[in-house]
Amino acid sequence: MKNLWNDQEAKAFQRDLALRVYTSRLLGREPSLVLHGGGNTSVKIRERNILGKEEDLLYVKGSGWDLERIAEAGFSPVRLQHLIDLAKLSSLSDLQMVNELRTHMTNASAPTPSVEAILHAILPYKYVDHTHADAVISITNTNNGLQRIKDIYKDRVVVIPYIMPGFDLARLCAETFPAEASDNTIGMVLMNHGIFSFGDTAKSSYDRMIELVSMAEDYLARHNSWHIALADNTEPDKQLRIDIATLRLNASQTAGFPFLLATYSDKQCLNFINRKDLEKISQCGPATPDHVIRTKRVPLIGRDISAYTKTYNKYFADNVRYSKDEKSILDPAPRVILDKEFGLCTLGHSAKDTAIVADIYKHTIDIILRSEMLGGYRALPAKDIFDVEYWELEQAKLRSSGAPPAYSGEVALVTGAASGIGKACVSALMARGAAVIGLDIQNGIESMVEAPGFTGIQCDLTDEAQVISALEKGVRRFGGLDILILNAGIFPPSRKIESLTNNEWRKVQNLNIDANLTMLRECYPLLKLSPNHARVVFVGSKNVAAPGPGAAAYSASKAALNQLARITALEWGHDGIRINTVHPDAIFDTGIWTDDVLESRAKSYGLSVEDYKKKNILHVEIYSRDVAELVAEMCGPLFAKTTGAQIPIDGGNERVV
Repeated sequence: MKNLWNDQEAKAFQRDLALRVYTSRLLGREPSLVLHGGGNTSVKIRERNILGKEEDLLYVKGSGWDLERIAEAGFSPVRLQHLIDLAKLSSLSDLQMVNELRTHMTNASAPTPSVEAILHAILPYKYVDHTHADAVISITNTNNGLQRIKDIYKDRVVVIPYIMPGFDLARLCAETFPAEASDNTIGMVLMNHGIFSFGDTAKSSYDRMIELVSMAEDYLARHNSWHIALADNTEPDKQLRIDIATLRLNASQTAGFPFLLATYSDKQCLNFINRKDLEKISQCGPATPDHVIRTKRVPLIGRDISAYTKTYNKYFADNVRYSKDEKSILDPAPRVILDKEFGLCTLGHSAKDTAIVADIYKHTIDIILRSEMLGGYRALPAKDIFDVEYWELEQAKLRSSGAPPAYSGEVALVTGAASGIGKACVSALMARGAAVIGLDIQNGIESMVEAPGFTGIQCDLTDEAQVISALEKGVRRFGGLDILILNAGIFPPSRKIESLTNNEWRKVQNLNIDANLTMLRECYPLLKLSPNHARVVFVGSKNVAAPGPGAAAYSASKAALNQLARITALEWGHDGIRINTVHPDAIFDTGIWTDDVLESRAKSYGLSVEDYKKKNILHVEIYSRDVAELVAEMCGPLFAKTTGAQIPIDGGNERVV
């Protein structure tokens, strides 16, 4: 484990809390120590309050903050003595504990303190670090893990048997740590959970964490349990999008709401999935109880969702002290699926969720395999895992989380996504919670949006093979397709019919109508598998109802596209897929409206450019975002019973009205 402390960097962090921020970020840079909000850190500071009296505070990492990106605002100041006094109580429910933590902060706007705040408070050190180091968990999660930990660390750590995070763990540590700590003690291991280090300075506490984790890594290496050999199990690419979308549909129906499904077929995942003992080692439970909320107790092997649900329901029934209402909060659908063709599949409400689950399970794979090499992987008993899954704090969090975004768990595809209306549609759909596949022929579409919920694919929509390849990539990334926005098109320079060549005509028809037929045909099997009834929106044109001179190719292509939309609505209604069209006019912040085209069109009407931009009844200019908002709303519940509609967004046109 590399020590990342840098004296030059550290100079920018002078105060105690600032140094706490710095070393927390150092820990956060190493995924094998903390993942996605895992782990926590603290510092004890004496401050003067508003009455001028000095008091000791524990600044502990707040809920919702990630160590890699934490700032001073991410630490919650709690009165230290109150936390120490709480540890002396004989009992305290976790909901009561959280209330005590929140009501004894000195900053009401700070985040809720970590549930391990009392544990940090009772440790007699200024700085305390806690991680879920993969190497340590790989050792604790073996058949004789306790003895191995004692052999590695001797009196340098105090070892605490597993107990669920919260008040009971803090009380146990308050009783055990003082009795077992020695002058050599620099850390504490929580079996099947993680490791603590501490010190009088931020640097010493951080250095000790790196030292303790390095000792675990060295132990694994000495016992030939560190290096994981990877064979090449990859196969030639297959077209799996229909099968993947079917699996996503089944999982979503089981859950009762739409899921995203991401697939990972790298060497690490395929090697694990192709192991002969997969059914044994993958069903033992998560590496740490902290992971169970996101990954559930065990993954599904294969694609039989009903079998998983049956097992889940039995798992719940075995713990009869919980009510049906509590069970309803968590659905019986898996979050991790292991499939020989698909690879590792992760499910979640958002692309961020699926990525987090994937990261956690990939680390779990390494922990399982290292534990197996060391003597056999052993997770916690099912009862302990269940207690975390139905922990009252997690239940309360789920109850208070509120309604998800409108299109949470849904996948949209936008053509012509790199600019203008298409780019605005990407933003509008993502703002409503959808994951978006953006297709465009332009370079840079891949990096247009830096967010887990967007995947950009460079694609020539007139090339059928490229379209099929793009759909395959998109479905492997998000799991299916619920919303299709057919926006891509070209508006050629003004050309009278007597000057219009066949090549110019064909180029416009090829993209504006033929490519859309290809998209509809290839997307139809995916849209049928949407958990929420799919929606398609065509971006048409005012020229359908009111064509202008010099735009024969464009107007004819949009008229044909309009007829295609109407027929699609007739044919796909029995599948519950609704088809609607928007007809914008004069959207000048799009790629087709170059200065030359704009001047040419204005001239053909005998208008100035500014007058041409507002040549509508309301005398307003229409922007791409206006069209995008209408498009996004047409995919929502307001239009749930509308199909085959044509809605203008043009400021009013005398020739149409």
